[in-house]
Amino acid sequence: MLIHPTLDKLQRLQLTGMRKALAEQTDLPDIDDLSFEERLGLLVDREITERDDRRLKTRLRQAKLRQQAAIEDIDYRHPRGLDKALIASLVNGAWIKAHHNILITGPTGVGKTWLACALAHKACRDGYRVHYLRLPRLFQELPIAKGDGRYPKLLAALAKTDVLVLDDWGLSTFTDEQRRDMLEILEDRHERRATLITSQLPVEHWHEIIGDPTLADAILDRLVHTAYKINLKGESMRKRKSKLTHTPDSE
Repeated sequence: MLIHPTLDKLQRLQLTGMRKALAEQTDLPDIDDLSFEERLGLLVDREITERDDRRLKTRLRQAKLRQQAAIEDIDYRHPRGLDKALIASLVNGAWIKAHHNILITGPTGVGKTWLACALAHKACRDGYRVHYLRLPRLFQELPIAKGDGRYPKLLAALAKTDVLVLDDWGLSTFTDEQRRDMLEILEDRHERRATLITSQLPVEHWHEIIGDPTLADAILDRLVHTAYKINLKGESMRKRKSKLTHTPDSE
């Protein structure tokens, strides 16, 4: 049997996984021991795997996660108050299906962003659309979007994102425009999508940093009441890493 025409046709049909698997099968010495159904099943399995991998790569590229992080690599040895049972309960993604939020707080360097990216990475692996944004950058982008007419489209895109990661919440007091923009974003997502926020400020101080009491109440009402709270503590993990790489010659 001439296999090359079949390989060419699979390529034209963009069945690249099946094409690779079929080419590999021709080099296996015991492949004739398998039935037609078994060989076909292997081809289909390979195609599904290839397509799943491509979709995951696309989701990760679109997510723009700041750090490469995975749930499996979480360091529970470093004393920072990380609840292993809580993390285990979040891994299954039920919080995303229920449209709940996660609020990660703690001092600089304890791994807030890394943990957020690990949870977001797991969401990508589970098939969810994720987008990472530093809140200061978002607040810079929104006025520009209003000026060039992209504002409605930007809000619509944020509203459709399954998991929105807002990093560095509360580095400065919100302006009136920022308060109103944030309320619009969270109103679109409330009980429809999941939001993950990291902040150096404890949650009880967020009302003050948002500013206007009425808008602060409205914003926090859409965030806090359906949120899992992770409060990290302890010494900066960056400082710990610097100790590990310290040598006498560097003194």
